[in-house]
Amino acid sequence: MKNVRVRYAPSPTGHLHIGNARTAMYVYLFAKKYQGEMVLRIENTDTARNVEGGEDSQIKYLNWLGVEWNEGPDRGGKYGPYRQLDRLDIYEKYATEMIEKGFAYKCYCTSDALTIEKERQQAEGVVATSYNGRCRNLTQSEKAQFAAEGRSFTIRMRVPEGKTYAWNDLVKKEIRFESADVGDWVLVKNNGIPTYNFACVIDDHLMEISHVLRGEEHISNTPKQLMVYEALDFNAPTFGHMSIIVNENRKKLSKRDESVLQFIEQYADLGYLPEALFNFIALLGFSPEGEEEIFSKEQFCEIFDASRLSSAPAMFDVQKLEWINNRYVKAASLEKIVKLSRPHLEKNYDLSEKSAEWVEKLVALFHNQMSYGAEIVKLAELFFVEDFILNREEKEFLAQEGVKTMLEALVVNLMALVVFTGEEIKEVIKLTGKQTSTKGKLLFMPTRIATTGMMHGPELPLAIELLGKAKTIQRIKLTIENL
Repeated sequence: MKNVRVRYAPSPTGHLHIGNARTAMYVYLFAKKYQGEMVLRIENTDTARNVEGGEDSQIKYLNWLGVEWNEGPDRGGKYGPYRQLDRLDIYEKYATEMIEKGFAYKCYCTSDALTIEKERQQAEGVVATSYNGRCRNLTQSEKAQFAAEGRSFTIRMRVPEGKTYAWNDLVKKEIRFESADVGDWVLVKNNGIPTYNFACVIDDHLMEISHVLRGEEHISNTPKQLMVYEALDFNAPTFGHMSIIVNENRKKLSKRDESVLQFIEQYADLGYLPEALFNFIALLGFSPEGEEEIFSKEQFCEIFDASRLSSAPAMFDVQKLEWINNRYVKAASLEKIVKLSRPHLEKNYDLSEKSAEWVEKLVALFHNQMSYGAEIVKLAELFFVEDFILNREEKEFLAQEGVKTMLEALVVNLMALVVFTGEEIKEVIKLTGKQTSTKGKLLFMPTRIATTGMMHGPELPLAIELLGKAKTIQRIKLTIENL
């Protein structure tokens, strides 16, 4: 495939979310696969919905994920400017050309008149309402009169009659639309700002975009864009529309869906590894050959194939997300995971009396079971609470014959320790078992419950070491008092 140029063109109407991140990643992988170039273009013409920090979020968290582009507002390029509001004179030129060639016309209808017409159509049972063409064939005198009155106007596409618009989609295969189902739509609003469907065609042509990969919500936009390509005698790019992402209830992800974190910055803030999140998102609609599901970014660049993008909805499986992230955390160095976890510990607990070595040992204790940095907060809770409340099962276990005697002996042996390390503690537990003729669950389970408040948890001798001698003995004594 020659001269591949692709683009990721977000609107800064919100921060980078899962769906947009997937689009950007697939665009990036497509460019890498075919030794092409990727363009970042900011489509900021919807001024009413643009949010502060929207563009910065896109750039910051795409970089965090490892998505790299060749041209864009942050690095320039010969096809700039790369923000649409900086290209208004370009759109005006092509809109004027379309009017002169008869492919577009000025519409002087007021918003009130358009609303009344829409309501009339709805009252008649029309589901997909459209413009009635009131200004499509104005006489020269009418045009002159409206211009003299200083009426504001939009510029509308003169939709051809009886025409079929079809394309072979990279993902959805053949798609067809009839022009009869598309009303004369607005190219340029009355404030001079182009609509999405007009501006993106001009930009894609001038930036020499060869392939457009985007979400399937843009399928209905494509026939409108093909009209502009045809009117201006531009070659249309190859289109590929990716399936939607759904939650575990098979409902499309929405910002109101609390079952899934929607924004990439949320994952970064929680201490997810970017390479792990990249891996997970890349599999939302792309199925590599074989059974393997763990791939580096470089491997994805090699194996990516648009023909293997699924046309069916991709399910956001939270358990799979955690599994993939856990695989990456386990493979990462302890130093890296400590760096990832420490900010979350500092935010939630007082570490002023804890050494760097203590924190490192704490993270090491949970390294293999963690999926993201913030998870350490819940896992490490037992080391910071003053006391704990035992549940019924734990109390019943401690009530067994011989448990109190074993715990009393354990306290004596722990108090005698000069060096309070995991290895020494392990030997003390064994010694206590021999002294009290206790072994197996009756030895280790009461010890765990009395020191950590749980029946299951991290490696016991190391956990007791991190608790420290004073707190460990205090907890066991308190447990004995309550038996």
